[in-house]
Amino acid sequence: MISPGLAIPLTLALPVVGCLLIWLLDKQPNLREAATLITGGLLLLLVITVFGAVGEGQRPGYELFEVIDGLPISFQAEPLGAMFALIASGLWLVNSVYSIGYMRGGNEKHQTRFYMSFAVAISAAMGVAFASNLFTLFIFYEVLTLSTFPLVTHKGDDNARRGGRIYLGVLMATSIGLLLPAIVWTYAITGTSEFAVGGIFADHAEAVGPIAGVLLGLYVFGIGKAALMPAHPWLPNAMVAPTPVSAFLHAVAVVKAGVFSVLKIVIYIFGIDFLADTGASTPFMWIAGLSILLASAIAMHKDNLKARLAYSTVSQLSYVTLGAMLATSMGVMGGATQIAAHALGKMTLFMCAGAVYVAHHKTLISEMRGLGRVMPFTFGAFFIGAMSIIGLPPLAGSWPKFFLMLGAADAGQLAIIAILMISSILNVIYLLSIPVQAFYMNPAEGDAKPQGAGGAGIQWGALKEAPILCIAPPLFTATGAFILFFFADPLYKFLLPLIGGQ
Repeated sequence: MISPGLAIPLTLALPVVGCLLIWLLDKQPNLREAATLITGGLLLLLVITVFGAVGEGQRPGYELFEVIDGLPISFQAEPLGAMFALIASGLWLVNSVYSIGYMRGGNEKHQTRFYMSFAVAISAAMGVAFASNLFTLFIFYEVLTLSTFPLVTHKGDDNARRGGRIYLGVLMATSIGLLLPAIVWTYAITGTSEFAVGGIFADHAEAVGPIAGVLLGLYVFGIGKAALMPAHPWLPNAMVAPTPVSAFLHAVAVVKAGVFSVLKIVIYIFGIDFLADTGASTPFMWIAGLSILLASAIAMHKDNLKARLAYSTVSQLSYVTLGAMLATSMGVMGGATQIAAHALGKMTLFMCAGAVYVAHHKTLISEMRGLGRVMPFTFGAFFIGAMSIIGLPPLAGSWPKFFLMLGAADAGQLAIIAILMISSILNVIYLLSIPVQAFYMNPAEGDAKPQGAGGAGIQWGALKEAPILCIAPPLFTATGAFILFFFADPLYKFLLPLIGGQ
């Protein structure tokens, strides 16, 4: 049995080994993809080992080496990181299954490079999840950016290259121009970059106090992967990537690594008590609230399905930043649970979008009228995922909004409750209109009638047109969004140490 402490570095090493195997098996697609799935399965088992240990109160860790005195590359598992690692590793395995169906169904080129980049990216995500200090977090944050760049530019056309330039430009500019100075400044003030319960600024309140807001701003916007407006343009532009990449960016690693990092820095560097006392987070709370509404308003006017879902992500991930900036226990809990709930819901929506593309090569919502009668499983899963994103019980997305509203009430920010309610209404408009059109509207005049519509075998039409591997995964994640609703109490208790509980 592998100890939890040893399991942590193995979660980083295993995907790299998998990457090498994928490269060696380039000419044997079946074995190459088997290597991908086996790597994913073993990674999930390792993360479950760590997750179980953290649930029992342990804090397993591992130090690779010290670069210079006081700056080690080291790892330690705590509740937030363990949860993020479990989500990322579990959904990477699901996404790998989906990718096989999508890449084969679409006869995509450069599939070996695609799977190799995925493997390196999930290794980087594990490094972000288990980083025990800002220095380690920054290293793996950058590796995640560089390893996902080939995924964004996978198609190799002009749009892909343009999207890739924006993706790399925004993320590198924010991390090097803002995040790195924030880390150096923090180290200069405190003499450490280690994460600590209650925040390391608690012991340096006098030195940090006058510049707390400036430092927080550097972190919030320096972590460009959190996609807080106006540091969000990379996200919609990255939608030129294949749909499995979009699902990976939104649900598995990239944006989740961003908001996870924001939340972890607020909890373990600033401390919610410090932020509440100084009021430094209040301006960023309002920026997050505005991002929620503005991104939703933009999403409503997007006809391209992936573009609409991209702006939806900008809005929904701002919930996590909002929860952190509320600087209350329930706000933090709302942000943490949103990471899990949004991952299941948004991955479902993107995989459904990909299944529609593989089956019918449609990307515009206006062209999907009547498709629900041909692809009932896909659009049924989309409906469940949308309901979770909206926050309606009995689906997982309802709990984060409940906790966030409690956090806003605790902070005396009633206007934030109104923002959350308006956001939910906008979610209903721009998400539920898609399955409504697909199930209840007929194709517009001049549009080709969806194949299979009106026939006796209509229920199975999609299975004949899209690989089963494109249809089964979103059904799985949609089911997960339903099941997670009933596991809110265990998840709450697991995350309780984040807010000082036992």
